[in-house]
Amino acid sequence: MAPLSVYSDRGPTVWFADWAQTLRALDPRLQALAAGGFTWLLTALGAGIVVFVRREIPRAWLDAMLGFASGVMIAASFWSLLAPAIELAEAQGVAGWIPASTGFLLGAAFLRLCDALLPHLHLFLPREQAEGIHTRWQQRTLLVLAITLHNIPEGLAVGVAFGAAALPPDGMPGVSLTAATVLALGIALQNVPEGVAVAMPLRAAGLSRRRSFFFGSVSAAVEPVAAVAGAAAVLAVRPLLPYALAFAAGAMIYVVVEELIPEAQTGGRTDLATSATMLGFTLMMLLDVGLG
Repeated sequence: MAPLSVYSDRGPTVWFADWAQTLRALDPRLQALAAGGFTWLLTALGAGIVVFVRREIPRAWLDAMLGFASGVMIAASFWSLLAPAIELAEAQGVAGWIPASTGFLLGAAFLRLCDALLPHLHLFLPREQAEGIHTRWQQRTLLVLAITLHNIPEGLAVGVAFGAAALPPDGMPGVSLTAATVLALGIALQNVPEGVAVAMPLRAAGLSRRRSFFFGSVSAAVEPVAAVAGAAAVLAVRPLLPYALAFAAGAMIYVVVEELIPEAQTGGRTDLATSATMLGFTLMMLLDVGLG
């Protein structure tokens, strides 16, 4: 790989393409693990702000962060997952809408099942409104489980993308290592405000700065695991790739509609949350179209 100084005059698109090329020497599962670890790292980076900020972050900021994360996930679901799933299915001689709609609904159903079974508590809600199987677990545990639940589809999306990129290029339109890298970058960027949105409410609930940082960081630990699982599944069963891409998209959209957007809107600043959602969508779209 050429020195970084060479890329200064070549633009981000060329830089991303060359950098993605260097990843091809790695096993796809290791690529997914590295990408999932990167998204986890940025969650920890966002949660780390609780160590340095002495007072509670204004609720308006948290609403904007959640809205931004929603926009990124919506854009990633289409540009990085659903659109490639449709193109790939058509290249395989299958009507594009069949795997796209089937996988999409299965992904949503999977998250609905997890939502019904796993005890968890959404942000800004009292302990009495915890969902899932009844338990006596503490509020902070339920909050972390809620974020962990919504990080599963993010990890799956990254893993499926890297697994798809490792398959032979014949009949693989819309799927590339560069596109997978862009998807991981987009999810990682939205994980920074997400880490803040988790750690700060925990701090406000009375936890120490260290424990708030710990719980805010550990909530995304599932992403590298889910990424490796997604990549391994794609490599094992190639014909299911369009379904796997759509599955990850459905799971992500379910989380956005069921959790992120409602949480961003409960503060009463609907215009702010909506504007942040539009901004997040636009940024992810630019990353995917411009770099992917």
